[in-house]
Amino acid sequence: MPNHKSAEKRVRQSQKRKLHNKYYAKSMRTAVKKLRNTTDKEQAREQLPRVFAMLDKLAKKNIIHKNKASNLKSKLTKHVNSLS
Repeated sequence: MPNHKSAEKRVRQSQKRKLHNKYYAKSMRTAVKKLRNTTDKEQAREQLPRVFAMLDKLAKKNIIHKNKASNLKSKLTKHVNSLS
């Protein structure tokens, strides 16, 4: 339990941020999963820039690590290019 007023505020802030980050991380995972499950190449190419933008935005806000975003973008590009 926090003993100072500032520590109590810190707990409230961190809980609020945790909930916010959790929402965006979950929506990112859903978008990545949806793209991976796509079998149509045209549809996948249409989704790719939106997922890339989402990953870049989350990496910029430090919700996910920039290297994780980069690795996901690389794997997703390979997946889309492998579709026929």
